[in-house]
Amino acid sequence: MGMKDPRVDAYIEESADFARPILTHLRDVVHEACPEVEETIKWGFPHFMYKWILCSMASFQQHCALGFWKGSLIVEGDESRSEEAMGQFGRIQSLEDLPPEDTLVAYIKRAMELNEKGIQPKKKKAARADFEMPDDFETALREQSGVLDAFEAMPPSHRREYLEWITSAKREDTRLRRIAKAVAQISDGKSLHWKYQ
Repeated sequence: MGMKDPRVDAYIEESADFARPILTHLRDVVHEACPEVEETIKWGFPHFMYKWILCSMASFQQHCALGFWKGSLIVEGDESRSEEAMGQFGRIQSLEDLPPEDTLVAYIKRAMELNEKGIQPKKKKAARADFEMPDDFETALREQSGVLDAFEAMPPSHRREYLEWITSAKREDTRLRRIAKAVAQISDGKSLHWKYQ
């Protein structure tokens, strides 16, 4: 049997007039689709739990939002709307902005199934910035025999750390100190953060 949380009642009651019927409807649909659902407040707004987070709803000054925790595996083709507001359905300002109830129920059932199977969305890897070798750093590496080769033999992540560290220096004297330290460490076969490895 599902559990309602009095904090969700309070959240709905404290929401703007336009939001109350939207939030009440969403809550009712979630409980109808998943009778075992449990409610809670996380990060300041209502969440619905079934073996993990199913979905959440929130109200703001002029709109509401509905989001599925594993939305990329549940709601297809709504990427453009998700940029408008939190969740996958854009800015919800009235009940008419919601998908039909049977569609919402299907989404909730899909979220339940994913949670039962423990399926997680694939994490998108953040694109890493490419750092070009600064001329002054390359010159410093070439001045000592074998240091440039040692640098190029390092794993890409270690090379990237050095390049980012050097190019992020705001002052010229800081940059020169960093280059000198980098050359000394690389000649000893050390990564930038070798002390913490």
